[in-house]
Amino acid sequence: MLQSGMTSASGETVAPLAQADSVSDWFTSNIGTFVSGLVNVVIIVVVAIVLRFVAHRLITRLVKRVISSHQRLNQTKNKVSRQVRETSEEAKLREERRAQHAHTVGGVLGSVATLVIFGAAFVMILGEFGMHIGPILASAGVLGLAIGFGAQSLVQDFLAGLFMMTEDQFGIGDVIDVGEAVGTVEAMTLRITKIRDLDGGLWHVRNGEILRVCNMNQDWANSVVEIPLDYSVDLPQAKQVIEDSLREFANDPEYQAQILEQPDVSGVVGIGNGAMTMRIITKTQPGAQWALGRAVRAHLKERFDREGIQVAHPVLYRSGAGAAQQG
Repeated sequence: MLQSGMTSASGETVAPLAQADSVSDWFTSNIGTFVSGLVNVVIIVVVAIVLRFVAHRLITRLVKRVISSHQRLNQTKNKVSRQVRETSEEAKLREERRAQHAHTVGGVLGSVATLVIFGAAFVMILGEFGMHIGPILASAGVLGLAIGFGAQSLVQDFLAGLFMMTEDQFGIGDVIDVGEAVGTVEAMTLRITKIRDLDGGLWHVRNGEILRVCNMNQDWANSVVEIPLDYSVDLPQAKQVIEDSLREFANDPEYQAQILEQPDVSGVVGIGNGAMTMRIITKTQPGAQWALGRAVRAHLKERFDREGIQVAHPVLYRSGAGAAQQG
């Protein structure tokens, strides 16, 4: 009895020692693997940070190079072609828009690079902890597929916005026509574009719904003015008066910087309703076509009054039945 009790007591004393020895042996045998895995994790994190830094530096240098190349190209164009005349304010606005576009694209590229680099680093760290990457990637793929089906319109909006920015289809301050919404772009993101119409209404248009864009402020524009002349007007004389008046208008310092080419008189483009319609086309700076069109009409009106050239008035025809009823 006493011996068995001592044995029992001895057994209780030996069991914790055996467990401690097994833990010590496991720690000794796995310390190398643990340290090696920890070192690999640190290396992965450091490499990811360095790669992100290098990627952002390269993107920043690329953005600066694109901006500087646009500036040199504009300077070369202005030296070679004397027809293109820009005021310092217009040139500054154009450069600011290009710089803003380049910085926006650079920011998107930087975000994509960060996501890809840190995502790959996270997957590699999971592998260092002994987790099987294959099932995780498969689950992530299924989850991404489900999200993609559930948010197709959102993905479409982001992709459309990305292509709009990278292709520089339009920018803030441009007057665009996207179908039902026509007006000035006030803001644009990867998801929506805000357009202020002529009546002051603010349109919020999803980028994925923009299937076509007419940009009225890109590179250059045409001011098209149609003048209805009375049938009694001598056409050669009227054309000569219009050409002289437009030549005088193009040399006006107030409008000279906005006109890229001498106004062109296309001649008679329509006859009907008691009028012969003369068309005038003027190549202008982007966004200046509407103001120049109004100025051309006012200038021609004054010249026609001095020269005695009659502008046609609409002719209203009344049927015999209507006349009889009114009589």
